Amino acid sequence: MSIISRRPSGWYERDAGGSAEDLEPTPAELAAIEAEWPLIEAELALLDAEIAALSAAGGPSPLDWRRVGRAEAHVTRVAARLAADAAARKGAA
Repeated sequence: MSIISRRPSGWYERDAGGSAEDLEPTPAELAAIEAEWPLIEAELALLDAEIAALSAAGGPSPLDWRRVGRAEAHVTRVAARLAADAAARKGAA
């Protein structure tokens, strides 16, 4: 049996027979998660807004839709900023 994980570089398989240390994220993987954390946080805020809109009594209000729209715009801004930062690092390398 193997465990399939997602790395920033793509998919890979890791043998489940290894030690617990082998299953821990590497420092590079932790750094990648830390770098992407603003986007993860923005996506969680969008999910919260969508859940609030969908579970609102009587249906979503205009305020709920504005909240979803602001959250979507925030996700887009953060994703664009991360992409620009990644392109700048790649260009500097």
